[in-house]
Amino acid sequence: MKIALYCRHIREDHIPVLQNLLDLLSKKKIGVFVYKEFFESVWQQIKTRSGISTFEKHEDISTNVDYMFSLGGDGTLLDTVSFVRDQNIPVVGINIGRLGFLANIGKDEIEAAIDAIAEGSYVIDKRTMLELECSKPLFGDVKLALNDVTVHKKDTSAMIIIHTYINGEFLNSYFADGLIVATPTGSTGYSLSCGGPIVIPTSENFVVTPIAPHNLNVRPIVVSDSSVISFEIEGRNEQFFCTLDSRTEAIDSSYQIAVKKSTSTFSLLRLSDHHFLETLRNKLMWGADVRK
Repeated sequence: MKIALYCRHIREDHIPVLQNLLDLLSKKKIGVFVYKEFFESVWQQIKTRSGISTFEKHEDISTNVDYMFSLGGDGTLLDTVSFVRDQNIPVVGINIGRLGFLANIGKDEIEAAIDAIAEGSYVIDKRTMLELECSKPLFGDVKLALNDVTVHKKDTSAMIIIHTYINGEFLNSYFADGLIVATPTGSTGYSLSCGGPIVIPTSENFVVTPIAPHNLNVRPIVVSDSSVISFEIEGRNEQFFCTLDSRTEAIDSSYQIAVKKSTSTFSLLRLSDHHFLETLRNKLMWGADVRK
């Protein structure tokens, strides 16, 4: 078995977590590919074992890796989309970040997770992804998003206008700071903070959520994930931002953008005793009395 390990950066107090993970993988004789930029930043702080290889891009791991481990928070896990793409490599999210809806394997569960993977006693959740279509080159070869696609004003000045269509039929002209199209997975992210609903991951829907709309009667709307959602954007400034999860590029009003369900899915590995509703209750502290 071979795994790829991705991490953006790591705090000093989390080095023992990384060391423990590498030691456990070594004990199980599991081959490891570590993200090169990260490995170069930490190799002097860990007890390196022989046999560790590095990777930089999708092509380095697409045919020789069985699992990808993400060490960080949800943002770190979202970065793995660019590496796994349409390969259906299961991603294991180990949480050393904050909230951890996606990266929900705790530091104290690492050994149990590795044992479960070795024994094949886990669940693979197939998560819907968004695919971006654009009239001009944008985001290179990777036009996929697991959480959301967003258009947003570029600075702190005037709002923008996003003319929005669903399957070619006009929906609305949003006068707002921006607009989010979120998958069910992404419904607990940026969309939620902007007033969007929580959608169960297996739901076949997208959520269209305005960001700080000028008209307070404008509300998030849930649409079928068979829909093609397209935009035309205008504003006082020449440029705006378009984001795929945590990746951002600048666009202008000449860009015509459409978002649809990707034919590829994201394989999120879940331990058999982990469940979405339980995660929801725990992370959002539903039913908890936090009064002192």
